[in-house]
Amino acid sequence: LPVIRLLGAVPKLVRLSPPKWELPRAELAAAFGPRTKAILLNTPMNPCGKVFTTAELAFIGDLLQKHDAYAVCDEVYEHLTFDGWRHIPLMTLPGLRDRCMRIDSAGKTFSLTGWKIGYVSAPAALAGVITKAHQNLTFTTPPNLQRAVAVGLAKDQAYFDGLASGLAAKRDRLSAGLARLGFGVLEARGSYFVTADFSPLGFAGDDVAFCRHITTQAGVTAIPVSAFYEGEAPAHYARFAFCKREAVLDEAIGRLERAFSRDSRAAQLTRAS
Repeated sequence: LPVIRLLGAVPKLVRLSPPKWELPRAELAAAFGPRTKAILLNTPMNPCGKVFTTAELAFIGDLLQKHDAYAVCDEVYEHLTFDGWRHIPLMTLPGLRDRCMRIDSAGKTFSLTGWKIGYVSAPAALAGVITKAHQNLTFTTPPNLQRAVAVGLAKDQAYFDGLASGLAAKRDRLSAGLARLGFGVLEARGSYFVTADFSPLGFAGDDVAFCRHITTQAGVTAIPVSAFYEGEAPAHYARFAFCKREAVLDEAIGRLERAFSRDSRAAQLTRAS
């Protein structure tokens, strides 16, 4: 958002809200106008794990064509979808090929986030503009890493399907552990994050305070979901990552359980005194 404003553009924010993260169609349509140039779309979406449906994408596509606008599509979790959900690139819908810029990330797909290697798919007319912007943002990218990513992208579909199946088991493992501790765990259809409602635990604070509390008291760090909003935001959800070894996930649940037990005993002592 700061970069958009620095360039002189005006961002219009359309929110998806928990627990269902449904596309607010009326609000999105109202955000478009005669000066609308582009929409930024993230699917599968971080932090909520939402995978946009064909109907939702078609609605967005109709708005783009009606208002002669473009879409910048952040699709870095495209291969990480679960339970039969499939990622559908917006640019594959009829009439949208020349309106979409598709951003992907080898760091996300291959769990090599330190490499910071990404790539953009776009029609030729837009690719030149993207290249000019990129030239002013990135000085260089190591060619050996680029070659390694090319090798990875050449793998067959079975490899990418395996990435999702392995992560689905970890998602289920972490979700089950959080639910056992009393969290309200929201459905995650994609990405490698789960969102959990901590209000059933009775914590007397917002999501920033909760995430700080479990970091200092349990040694487990989550991200407050309000960090993904500007202005008023949901205040009782935390995002947990499950792209970890099973032993790490189990240890995190164990640490949280011990910390909550200590919190409960401390509360009982306070009431007794």
